[in-house]
Amino acid sequence: MEIGVEIRKVDSQGRLILPADWRESQMAGSKEVYIIKRKQPLKILPKRRVNLAAFFDKVDVNVEAIGSWREFEKKFYERSR
Repeated sequence: MEIGVEIRKVDSQGRLILPADWRESQMAGSKEVYIIKRKQPLKILPKRRVNLAAFFDKVDVNVEAIGSWREFEKKFYERSR
């Protein structure tokens, strides 16, 4: 996929054609996108399925180093406020 700026026309119904190389590399078989509306840039992001199993068992909290779980929770929730 070539990175750059392309000028595209928008038809009378507000449709535009996404670049083919972007669709091939980013869409990965999906036919849906997220459109994020802001005051200025309109963001278009491909909608992908996230494999949450890939993150399973990835965080090591080192539970053995926590002496008192209640004290840990108390400090944790105080910092998150």
